[in-house]
Amino acid sequence: MTVYAGQGDAHRSLALLWGHPGEPRTGRSGPKPGLSVDAIVSAGIAVADAEGMAALSMRAVGERLGRTAMALYTYVPGKAELLDLMHDRVLAELPAQLPPGPAQFDGWRAAVTAWAEELYACYLRHPWVLQVSQARPVLGPAELAAMEHLLTALQPAGLPPGRLRGAVAALWQFVRGTAATTADTRGAAAATGITDEEWWTTRSARLAELAPDFPQRFPLLTALQSAGGAAPGDEDRDAFRTGLAVLLDGVAAGTGA
Repeated sequence: MTVYAGQGDAHRSLALLWGHPGEPRTGRSGPKPGLSVDAIVSAGIAVADAEGMAALSMRAVGERLGRTAMALYTYVPGKAELLDLMHDRVLAELPAQLPPGPAQFDGWRAAVTAWAEELYACYLRHPWVLQVSQARPVLGPAELAAMEHLLTALQPAGLPPGRLRGAVAALWQFVRGTAATTADTRGAAAATGITDEEWWTTRSARLAELAPDFPQRFPLLTALQSAGGAAPGDEDRDAFRTGLAVLLDGVAAGTGA
């Protein structure tokens, strides 16, 4: 399920994102106390975190708040604008800047690694965000701050503009892609009713029957599988860190460092 951001009213959505919502549209009795844009966005995130993107609706958010869907429209024009706000709120969990520590003194690689680790963890806390297409950015302050943070981390590398754009795109997509794979892996058992161990055991046994010459046909793949790797449960994090290091090696090659 892919959802496109920026589908709501541009004027209202951007005003809400940048903290200029204007006065709520009120009826005769006025808005009920205790309801606000922030509360609605928090409730939307809670719904999506607990039940997934498919469960997100103005009615579901209203029920979580003890309100009707119609009451929410006083503050947020609709689901499209709410999604933009939710997306940006989640990215606001990222640090505004790197905390004092090793990353501050170990050069751009450490700074970029810290940025990538934070974004990866954020995506896994809110996996529904990975269903929001990056084709059209939300253009909220938190989303732009995350980009600015990455550019700041990369600045000491001294990349020319063309290579810098490529590095930023590659890094962001790498983090999203690996987080999406990890999120899918975590959700597979619940969605299918079959654990990863059961799935692999059944298919490995059958594959051995159907292709007894598997090691001869695929010697490099067999050798890699036999080599082992991270401890059980740590495979995803290990793959993320290894892949990130390889990607940063490529960035470094472009700097002459």
